[in-house]
Amino acid sequence: MSVLEKIEPAAASSLVPDDMELLRAAVELTRDISAARPGIYWPDMLLSAALGYGALAGAILASNWAVALACAVVAVLALYRALLFIHELTHIHRTALPGFRTAWNVLVGVPMLTPSFMYENVHTLHHARTRYGTAEDPEYLPLALMKPWSLPAFILISALLPVGLLIRAALLVPLGAMIPPLRQLVWERASSLSINPDFRRRPPEGDFARMVHWQEGATFVWAWAVLASTQALGWRPLLIALAVVAATAVFNQIRTLVAHLWQNDGEPMTVTAQYLDSVNVPPPGIWAELWAPVGLRYHALHHLLPSMPYHSLAEAHRRLAARLGTGSTYARANYPGLFPLVGRIARSTMLRGR
Repeated sequence: MSVLEKIEPAAASSLVPDDMELLRAAVELTRDISAARPGIYWPDMLLSAALGYGALAGAILASNWAVALACAVVAVLALYRALLFIHELTHIHRTALPGFRTAWNVLVGVPMLTPSFMYENVHTLHHARTRYGTAEDPEYLPLALMKPWSLPAFILISALLPVGLLIRAALLVPLGAMIPPLRQLVWERASSLSINPDFRRRPPEGDFARMVHWQEGATFVWAWAVLASTQALGWRPLLIALAVVAATAVFNQIRTLVAHLWQNDGEPMTVTAQYLDSVNVPPPGIWAELWAPVGLRYHALHHLLPSMPYHSLAEAHRRLAARLGTGSTYARANYPGLFPLVGRIARSTMLRGR
């Protein structure tokens, strides 16, 4: 049996009982590595952002197309890594890294028109035991059970994200301030990084609403500053930046495509079933650190331990693999790489299309 055949669709269903040995081991073996370390978070985020913006500037300023293309590739990878810290912001305790959320929004979230409110209080719904894989999960679609055309559409539509974000920040937000029904529509349908088209976001409340207010205002100001810059600099810098962000969005959508097996048909699932419907791509493969950085190569493990900081996931994986062994439930969520996973989901859609 190949590694890609080891989980049939029924294995990721509500019928799978919880493996209590796995759940206990996940907690017991990782207590001492569960704290977020500022000495890792800050340099990683700051260096990724600095490298990304520096490379983007190189892509814009370079007169040689080969140099510009090389700079653009570096910009995509570095800004992709910097952006994915938004995932960490949804899970770390608010007091764990003082100032990190604000710094990330100022340096990455607002300039990339993706402030943290677009993921906070949304992504945690994906981890709710009774919501995962159901119609109430904002980050789940049964892609493996859909038609073949759904996969290319799922990936290609993400290329439109930067233009959509620019329109949202520059036009829809200010218009929504004057037209309440539009504001409600934009908030419900276009204010979260979700893939479920049926998801409707609830209105923000309390401190979170105040955070949304300043982040919305900052993205509005930044969007118009970027548009105004075209009067002095022309459209070339903006178009290159949009292309880099579009490539980053496509890259992330491909990662999302293989983060789960997408085999659930809407029924609530046990924690173990959710784990088996998710994917780890552990070493020895080296490329996963590029396409699934900031700990996302251990996405199944993350569903067992959602609050575990990204820098501890590799050690948590090592401990669990050593304790539970190759024949365990834990080992069944480990896969060798990106392309075999894409092929697995594509084959599943092909069978559905017949």
